[in-house]
Amino acid sequence: MQGVRRYSPLTDGGGVTLELTTTTNSPLAIDVTESTEMRIRRLISENPVVIFTRSGCCMCHVMKRLLLSAVSVHPTVIQLEEEEIAALPAGAGDGAEDGGEMPAMYIGGTRVGGFESLVALHLSGGLVPKLVEVGAITEMVL
Repeated sequence: MQGVRRYSPLTDGGGVTLELTTTTNSPLAIDVTESTEMRIRRLISENPVVIFTRSGCCMCHVMKRLLLSAVSVHPTVIQLEEEEIAALPAGAGDGAEDGGEMPAMYIGGTRVGGFESLVALHLSGGLVPKLVEVGAITEMVL
């Protein structure tokens, strides 16, 4: 996974600087002894909605926009290196037995699949109840 880079504070002074190193005592520290598979599984379990993507994946952007505009959810997005993609756990019936479908979205620790699976879940009316169930949103009243 690409490391977190250090950014200069925003001009208005309200920016945040985040630097993760192996020597920090921060709970956000990267454990270099943790395997890629374990790190990915941990990230899936710690985030109610997470999208794993690769560099330059335009469908990830579309998925983020759909979640934001349709149900006001801000997913955690993690960009994987090419050699890390195979470490993604496969989901039941999503056609990604090798873990290689990208982008890959997980809701509540369960693999939803890629963009087409997200759209199908949304159009079938199953997305909002799933997001409510994992606490990503409160029940929506239309």
